[in-house]
Amino acid sequence: MPQLAKGGKYIFGWSVVRDDGRIRIPPEAVNEYGLEQGERVILMPGSRASGGFSLARIEKLARSPIGRLLEDNPHLARFECPESRGLEIDGKQFCWVEVHNGQFALPIETLARYEISIRDRLLVGRGSHLGIGFIAKGVIFREGMQHLELQVY
Repeated sequence: MPQLAKGGKYIFGWSVVRDDGRIRIPPEAVNEYGLEQGERVILMPGSRASGGFSLARIEKLARSPIGRLLEDNPHLARFECPESRGLEIDGKQFCWVEVHNGQFALPIETLARYEISIRDRLLVGRGSHLGIGFIAKGVIFREGMQHLELQVY
């Protein structure tokens, strides 16, 4: 996995949003974050600068400062709200998805809430210790465009 710049973010590659809303998670990211077949994960908004979203396991989130958000929204934490449907919490979009064959799907409406469209490329990198970042814009995204060696998934 390349590092875009000295001391910079580690990147797994690019993921293209398919026509049916499927988004592939690079295999190295699946392994590093321990995602399993059929596992339900939380999508949470990326930063204002990078856009997109992060994908994280519920166990990691529960032990983090975001754990409070899950306590306050048990329907999200227990996956009781509809899968892949955006849920607004404190003005930010959250949802959950199930991982199958190293990918997940989002309907167009949910993609739009994250300001993402069909056929967009998302730069996939270590988002934090919590989850995988799917970056949609900003400095890191533009730097990724300069690295032709990055694999596209």
